[in-house]
Amino acid sequence: MIKLNQQGEQVFEKYFSGNNHDYLSSTVTTQDGGFLITGSSYSGKGLDKKEDSKGGSDIWLIRINEFGDELWQKTLGSSSDEEARSVIQSTDLGFFVAGNVQNAAKGYGSKDVWITRLDKNGKELSQLILGGKGLDEVEKMIPTRDGGVLLGIYSRSFGMRDTGSVSNSQNSNPVSRNSKQTENFGEGDYWIVKLDKNGKVEWEKNFGGKGDDHIRTLALTSNGFIIGGESRSERSGNKTVGLEEGTDLWLISLNERGDEQWQKSYNFKNRDILMSMSVISGKQEDGSSKSKGILLGGYTQAEGRIQTDDETFWMLYLDTNGNEQWRKHVKGESRQKEERLSDLKLNRDGSIVLAGTSAEELGKENWKIIKLGDKQVDQLIEKYDIKIYPNPVSDYAYVEIGFDPSTGSGQGFKEADILLYDMSGRQLQSLTTKNKVTKINTQPLVQGAYLITIKTDTNKTANAKLIKK
Repeated sequence: MIKLNQQGEQVFEKYFSGNNHDYLSSTVTTQDGGFLITGSSYSGKGLDKKEDSKGGSDIWLIRINEFGDELWQKTLGSSSDEEARSVIQSTDLGFFVAGNVQNAAKGYGSKDVWITRLDKNGKELSQLILGGKGLDEVEKMIPTRDGGVLLGIYSRSFGMRDTGSVSNSQNSNPVSRNSKQTENFGEGDYWIVKLDKNGKVEWEKNFGGKGDDHIRTLALTSNGFIIGGESRSERSGNKTVGLEEGTDLWLISLNERGDEQWQKSYNFKNRDILMSMSVISGKQEDGSSKSKGILLGGYTQAEGRIQTDDETFWMLYLDTNGNEQWRKHVKGESRQKEERLSDLKLNRDGSIVLAGTSAEELGKENWKIIKLGDKQVDQLIEKYDIKIYPNPVSDYAYVEIGFDPSTGSGQGFKEADILLYDMSGRQLQSLTTKNKVTKINTQPLVQGAYLITIKTDTNKTANAKLIKK
């Protein structure tokens, strides 16, 4: 793991090693500023791995603080092969971990979805196996507003139409089983499953045509969800948009019950691969949040013919109804032949970070990180002088300065003082920062209201109230 600061400079580099093959799948930033890193491990106990293998490959979780120091770790699995895919932190500060399990004794098909719910200290609370008769692979999981999660599953299976059953695992936590109740429309479908905060299935939906449709990513909107991936299907099944060439991007908007609102397809030619999606939101007059647009990131591969232009990262920006507003190819400074985007992140200030690999040939990749200050996206971001989140806060809060930092041209702030006062005007904390976002420790504060003041070296000031839970 490599952590970069807001200027792109390396903060730390950490390795976590087992005695066999281990690979990282997903990370999530925790509420206290640390990380939970999730991967798949073939290692037994030894080196950095503190628990025995459960058999085959297992899911290996390591929680670290903001400096990269380990807080705890956990090995999840059974005698079958498990692989990790996604992890999120839930509203109760615990975690949902999503992965896949092959030929599970308590499963349904050749590959099923495995969901584990943990508390903030890594204690297992529940496990769930989801699947049909065939192959089901979870690709993405996102948190929902009610404390539950939404799963995006690539499904090549048939529905079982049974009620599921519950059996006890080797530990004290029951393993719940839920068979797939919906039917596929074609070779591969988007299978969407909504779980409540306790990990129980609330609803499920299938989307697909007669061909192969592969879900990649999900995003939360102000009134539902956007699901997206690649499609090789013509109009068929419940796919109402056609196919241009190779694979097209296929997006579907759902309400919170999973009902379709609209669907659209987009094409860059050849095989288009969608890797990431961010929804841009802004505040309305009543204080509620409303989605303003959708930013997609991915890359395109040649299929079956000579590619006249090398691969590049691309971005596609849509309005909330899925209508294309603009598209851009992002070449960067070190463009090579193979350019494979892994992820795209939209920062709160409107800047965009793209991360992936770049190589003259496959097998000789370097990591490639690009940060863009995109004016078209920046115009859609809500403007502010100061933001505090989470607010109310329990342990740690983040203070975000809305004024632009210095770009070296003499404009913007180079340093800012952050001052914390109680409501009687007594100063309790003071620190100096060069960053737009700064973490402050609120653990010593008693419950109540406080005032945070920002003073920059360019004589700009801003104030905001902080509530300690």
